[in-house]
Amino acid sequence: MATDAAQGLLEAVRSSRAWACYDCGKCTAACPVARGGGTLSPRRHVLSAALGDVEALLASEDLFSCLTCRQCSQRCPAEVDYTTLVMNLRVVAHDAGVEPTCPHGGALQSLMRMMALGGTQQDRMSWLDKALETVPDQGEVFYWTGCTMYYDTLFPQFDMSTLDGTRAAVRLMNRLGVTPVVSPEERCCGHDLLWNGDRENFERLARYNVALVERSGAQTLVTSCAECLRTWRIDYAPFFSGPPPQVVHISEWLVDRMPGLDLQDTGVGPITYQDPCRMGRHLGIYDAPRQVLNALPGVELREMGRSGPGAVCCAGGTWSNCDRFAKNIQVDRLKEARSTGAQVMVTACPKCRIHFRCAMQDPELGDQIGIEMRDVAEMVADALT
Repeated sequence: MATDAAQGLLEAVRSSRAWACYDCGKCTAACPVARGGGTLSPRRHVLSAALGDVEALLASEDLFSCLTCRQCSQRCPAEVDYTTLVMNLRVVAHDAGVEPTCPHGGALQSLMRMMALGGTQQDRMSWLDKALETVPDQGEVFYWTGCTMYYDTLFPQFDMSTLDGTRAAVRLMNRLGVTPVVSPEERCCGHDLLWNGDRENFERLARYNVALVERSGAQTLVTSCAECLRTWRIDYAPFFSGPPPQVVHISEWLVDRMPGLDLQDTGVGPITYQDPCRMGRHLGIYDAPRQVLNALPGVELREMGRSGPGAVCCAGGTWSNCDRFAKNIQVDRLKEARSTGAQVMVTACPKCRIHFRCAMQDPELGDQIGIEMRDVAEMVADALT
């Protein structure tokens, strides 16, 4: 086991350029967890990894505190990819029997592992209403729904529906003459398992889902989830037997098609946009959602002070950690959104919505941070005439 851990650590150092660290500390200075009062120091992990100190890394409680938001990676003058280092260090930790204490009793991770193992019948289609047209198996466009149907079941106390964004995406596709494949056999993409270090079950899901989409014959895969998007574009790439489909976020798919929609002013008032980390700093997608929102009649998009590459994340993307520092980050971001005078905070990832809505449940802060949240596709679908 020690040899395996040492070899895994060596590969993590090589793949992330941890050996190039200047020890300048800019990563820690940029880290939202550290800035919020936490003890996480990316520099400390980089140096421990470069020195081959497996024991120190496995004993670090902060390994699973990292939000993997890439704030540090994009500011590193030595081009150390700390985010990739963390991903691989968590694999080393998982293989050594070290796992995070997951919020919600680990229910989400258990659900993902059940899907990875298979043999459990899912009810993934009950959210579809009669007005939405889909096909279950083959077509040119595959709409990847992600886990929104599970989120709404697990978090009814948040008084929201991430499925509204899923329905809106299909409705927009139908309006533009597309009947997408929506498969009852889809399983979780495994994003969170990968980022929690469980590569074995992630790879099971990857192989299964890639085969499912390949059988469909789809040339394009569209999703409304930033994390599914990153997973399909980057992490699934080695699993395709041939050329992969074009993988796009619903906002990217809509950009050039907005003129084909008959839209009206809904009187929603000023809005602001939250950049998900996986779409922004991981994939460099900043313009498409803004172009879509700016194309809506009567909409005024007001940017927060920290937006685009400098945007602050929702502080809970991998379900691996939820503490007071994450809450501080969320509260600070919601106050920033409120300070724009926006009536609605729009995002392009259902998890952002969940984590911010969770923060809004605080009875002492609700009046200071409460703001309506909508999905990009919802905003467009509501403007249809």
